[in-house]
Amino acid sequence: MKTLNLITLILTIIGGINWGLIALADFNLVSALFGTDTTLTNIVYALVGLSALYQLIPFVRAWQLGEVRAESAH
Repeated sequence: MKTLNLITLILTIIGGINWGLIALADFNLVSALFGTDTTLTNIVYALVGLSALYQLIPFVRAWQLGEVRAESAH
């Protein structure tokens, strides 16, 4: 499960960087690498979206354990 968490976290970060590049530089890294409206591009987008949903699980667990509040105190 730890490996899946790491993979989904990396994909979520890649998605965030891609959205930042789109907003700041009008550059879509995923489309630049894999083409516009290709099957591979759609798979990458789907994996990033599913990864973001999966990352809600550790976030909710951390919130329930009080880790989120502990981090905000620093």
